[in-house]
Amino acid sequence: MKTPCFTALAAALFSFTNVDAGEDWELLFDGKSLDQWTQTDGKPVGKGWVAEDGMIHRVAGGGDIITTGKYENFIMEFEWKISPGGNSGVKYRATGSLGLEYQVLDDGKHADGKNPTHRTGSLYDLVAAPEDKPVKPVGEWNQAKIVAEGPRLEHWLNGVKVVTIDQSGEDWKARFEKSKFRKNKGFGFGPGHILLQDHGNEVWFRNLRVKVVK
Repeated sequence: MKTPCFTALAAALFSFTNVDAGEDWELLFDGKSLDQWTQTDGKPVGKGWVAEDGMIHRVAGGGDIITTGKYENFIMEFEWKISPGGNSGVKYRATGSLGLEYQVLDDGKHADGKNPTHRTGSLYDLVAAPEDKPVKPVGEWNQAKIVAEGPRLEHWLNGVKVVTIDQSGEDWKARFEKSKFRKNKGFGFGPGHILLQDHGNEVWFRNLRVKVVK
């Protein structure tokens, strides 16, 4: 017999996997075309990214791709899976290819896995996700959520919050000054695109949706 807790979790997972735009939610991918995405130069998405079987699949070199719209305060939900030894990410408040990044990585096989702030779920180069995060094995789907509401940033992985930081606090300032982004004025603030990163490896995304927070 299923416990109420398990039943509730199963229902939540089902509703996410069969994502619908719903009230206030905007689908970023209809499962069929990449019309809502462009290259960072505004040109149509190249052949390196394809829409197939309800997924966005980076199959070969195609460069980063970005949403046609810009977002500053929002909640974004998506699912992802990475290839063996693979590296990718979802950037937000992005200008060009520069932005805050939800890291997507094969922590065990990619060299970036040696750096805690470069591992899956981390806010890249700024805040490390915990070592006991609930990440699925390579090749399996993971659920993710990004919250960007004013100075508050959160990363979620499979239902667990793995990153939280306040951009108005001293902790953020100290981390930023130690990061590779320290020379980029205004980094991480203001409206920007959502970006799917081409880091040279296969990666898959599906059920991407965003809700603007007013």
